[in-house]
Amino acid sequence: MLGGIKSFLKERLHHAAGPADRAQALQVATAAILLEVSRADFEIDEQELEVVAAALVRTFSLEEAAVRELIAEALEQDEEALSLYPFLQLVNDRCSPEEKFAIIADLWRVAYADGRLDKYEEYQIRRIADLLYVPHSEFIRAKLTVRADDAP
Repeated sequence: MLGGIKSFLKERLHHAAGPADRAQALQVATAAILLEVSRADFEIDEQELEVVAAALVRTFSLEEAAVRELIAEALEQDEEALSLYPFLQLVNDRCSPEEKFAIIADLWRVAYADGRLDKYEEYQIRRIADLLYVPHSEFIRAKLTVRADDAP
C-alpha cells in the first residue's frame, strides 16, 4: 500500500505530461512545502494561510481562485504523502539556488505570520533548507531579510 502511494505521488509530481502539468506539479510542491511550516506548531493559522497564498501569487502570478485550488490540492497531496521528500525532490530537480532561496524566505514569512516564531517552525525550516541543499549562510540571510522586511 505504501509503495502504491509513493508511486502515485512520483508519477503525479515528476512525470507530468506537458509544460502546464509540470508547472502545476511545481506549484503543488511549493504550496505543500510552505504549508508544512504552518503545520509545524500543530495548528494552521489563518494568517499563515494568507502568507502562503500571497507567496504563491507572487511566485507563480496566480489568481486568487487558482491559489485557493492550489492550496486545497497541496493539502490533499500532503495528507496522502508519507513525507515531504517527493515535493522537495521536485523542487531540487527544477529550481535554481535563487528560487530555493525565495522558497526559504517564504517559509520564514509563514513562520512569522502569527507574530511569533515557534521552535518547531524554525526546526522545520532548517530541515527543509538542508534537504533543498541551501547553505546555512543563505538560510540565515533569508531569515534576517524577512525579519528586516517586517520590522517597523
